[in-house]
Amino acid sequence: MAATSVEKGSWFPLLALGVSLLKALFMNAYHSTDFEVHRNWLAITHNLPLSRWYHENTSEWTLDYPPLFAWFEFSLSYVARHFDNKMLVVSNLNYASPATVLFQRLSVIFTDLLFFYGARECCRCVRDRKGTRDIFTHPSFVLAVLLLWNFGLLIVDHIHFQYNGFLFGFLLLSISKHLQSQHLQGALLFAILLNLKHIYLYVAPAYGIFLLRSYCFTQDNRDGSIRWRSFSPLRLLTLGSIVAAVCALSFGPFIAMGQLPQVLSRLFPFKRGLCHAYWAPNVWALYNVLDKSLATLGACFKLLNETTLPRASMTGGLVHEFQHSVLPSVTPSITVVCTLLSILPALTSIWRRPRGARGFLRCLLLCALASFAFGWHVHEKAILIAILPLSLLAVESRDDAGIFLILSTTGHYSLFPLIFTPAELPIKCALMMMFTIFSFAALGRLHSGRGSLLHPLEVVYLSGLAVVAVACEFVFPLSPWHQRLPFLPLLATSVYAALGVCYSFLRLYVTLLRQDSGKSKQL
Repeated sequence: MAATSVEKGSWFPLLALGVSLLKALFMNAYHSTDFEVHRNWLAITHNLPLSRWYHENTSEWTLDYPPLFAWFEFSLSYVARHFDNKMLVVSNLNYASPATVLFQRLSVIFTDLLFFYGARECCRCVRDRKGTRDIFTHPSFVLAVLLLWNFGLLIVDHIHFQYNGFLFGFLLLSISKHLQSQHLQGALLFAILLNLKHIYLYVAPAYGIFLLRSYCFTQDNRDGSIRWRSFSPLRLLTLGSIVAAVCALSFGPFIAMGQLPQVLSRLFPFKRGLCHAYWAPNVWALYNVLDKSLATLGACFKLLNETTLPRASMTGGLVHEFQHSVLPSVTPSITVVCTLLSILPALTSIWRRPRGARGFLRCLLLCALASFAFGWHVHEKAILIAILPLSLLAVESRDDAGIFLILSTTGHYSLFPLIFTPAELPIKCALMMMFTIFSFAALGRLHSGRGSLLHPLEVVYLSGLAVVAVACEFVFPLSPWHQRLPFLPLLATSVYAALGVCYSFLRLYVTLLRQDSGKSKQL
């Protein structure tokens, strides 16, 4: 890929510096229980022997990330002790001195440097336009803003508190390496990412099929189909060695101590239930509401015995296993089957007719959205795994730009319940509006000449988000339902946003099928 104006101008470091200064303003903002989660992990890894890391349970927030992330926390702890050594005491639950807050916030800002690097590498892979001095018509500039100033990352990492920017840095770097045809480096970076946070298993099938088809098989037939004789066992062995080496480095010590089952039980806690306390806007949110509606109607028409129905089981905001009232209850195995069936067409597409790294990127997005839509105990923050990579396609494709506007607006709004404190309400509203307005204006200008990027019904749906937001954030707190039905705003947010997320998933699949159809006609 040709280098873009990223190398010629000074706007990228200015964008990165500007967003870093903005993050610094959130030092004393609200932080969630994830702040205590990571403080506890600092304490565990700093003070306890390796053999106790995945057994320690003084706090309810036990270590449940893969071992490489535990080593990351271990490294941070040696810096943390210079700020306030008391934060590294395991028994100091909910400890949040000013020095602790300062260190935790700065650690996220500092580790975001990897995210900046990943974003810059992705910008260099974008097909930029020549002969125009208007920076807003440069895809690389628009992409840089969409990545660096992403609304979801700002509130999830720098208000709510997590290290997603650091992790997304690995993902973006891995994607950029594949776009640059440096597949071994891309595989290595993704293997490291998986051993930092296992939620990226969502997109692992896309990596596996793409690398097998486009790296291990070195040639295609004239019609684009696979040439079986071109398979390279050496390339497969090299890929396998990379993955095995990273996994051995990560899990090896725990395997040697016979603790692998204990580690895996922490990584995959299936007893937490179908839905997270904050419902992710996915298929199961719609399924839960349908079940609740059927139960209510059944009780009203005396078709069901109201005394035998579970009360607020799926709408209590708790993390437990629950049984549905009318519809069949969903088990982890059912969610796995649904997810695999939903990603199968995308995997089949890049196996039968590879379209290079951008075809892989589209498959990655479909895998991320399918896992989000059908997965077990999905966190609402996981929608960012689809939104951020979709930015790359949005600046190059008109159709993808329209999908991005729907998915990012809907997905970002679904994160609103994470920040529920009154003081942060103006901040999240202002940041959301700024990012959304820029996305519509910049992508509209980038793909100008053929009308709106959205269909009229899509515009109506997105306008409805504003109505839901006003009702949930301003009207409901003043209504008499505030005490009786405290979960209602979250329910409305999840269900309405779920419609947009599922629609985006289907529309993204339609673009894939159209490409396959067009390819077949050409052949």
